[in-house]
Amino acid sequence: MKKLMIYGATGYTGRMAARHAKVAGTPIILAGRSEAPLATLASELDSDYRLFALDDPTAIDENMKDVSVILNCAGPFMRTAEIMMRAAIRNGVDYIDTAAELDSYRLAEALDQTARDAGVMLLPGGGGSVAMLGSLAGHAIARVADPRKISIALHVAGGLSRGSAISATESLTTETLRRVNGELVDRPATDIRKFDFGNGAVDCFPVTLPDLITIWRATAVADVETFVHVTGDGFPAGDLSTLPDGPSEAERLANRYHAVVEVTDATGLVTRSLLETVNGYTFTAMAAAEAGRRVLQGEADAGFQTPATLFGSGFAQTIADTTITDFEGERDAQAGR
Repeated sequence: MKKLMIYGATGYTGRMAARHAKVAGTPIILAGRSEAPLATLASELDSDYRLFALDDPTAIDENMKDVSVILNCAGPFMRTAEIMMRAAIRNGVDYIDTAAELDSYRLAEALDQTARDAGVMLLPGGGGSVAMLGSLAGHAIARVADPRKISIALHVAGGLSRGSAISATESLTTETLRRVNGELVDRPATDIRKFDFGNGAVDCFPVTLPDLITIWRATAVADVETFVHVTGDGFPAGDLSTLPDGPSEAERLANRYHAVVEVTDATGLVTRSLLETVNGYTFTAMAAAEAGRRVLQGEADAGFQTPATLFGSGFAQTIADTTITDFEGERDAQAGR
């Protein structure tokens, strides 16, 4: 039987993804390096589990023998993505992860041909903002005859999980990038823009999101810029290891995510679309589990793929109660600059 292995299954996102996968009837194997929590979760979900660390390639290969798809939920991904991508290629296993760090996507680009030659798919960002924003961008450009620029902003609400905070700290980059004429170039970190998430325009700061790679690959639009507006507790201070696993269910329910995209056409007309969905952690776990289910059923193409190219721009709207609202195009000098 084809099986989905979830590595990092006892982490905050991994646990939620495993539970969603089990509810969907996906045959899963839980995996990680800490036996006690793995055994507990495996008992709860009536699933097999495997114990191995990522510093032993032989152990990794042995545990991947009867696996068809690996879902890597073990961050920070700067420590795990390359090990697991290369192991997936060696063992002929399709790879999915929930990474939000740009380096994971640069790595997938670098390994693209190697993966194609091995008939293996690399799908970083199977859940999270990459699936969310890629779907929104794909939906929006379908409304525009000659799209030339995509400006997209994510409204992040609520607190961070311990894993996200640690990953963000370890992968922190001083680069603030955007894509211009197909190339990643620097931009001022002070280049703040206003976006309307449905309750009036608010300041959003430019940020280097992996969508600068994935949206460009999925749409071929040569100019892409990404922004974030954060509300809630902000970035935690102090010893991050003492943080709770992540937001409670009540906190997730109270903090939905929004994203807005502005697509500028060749004449300077700007077309907007607004996405509203569940909390980002809930979306990530649900989307990753759904991506794993679909890939396990054969929806896969070799090489570096994005959720939007693989599953179509409607993928986000299959997750929970995600909705997209469209607005008429208008001339907007600020959005079109």
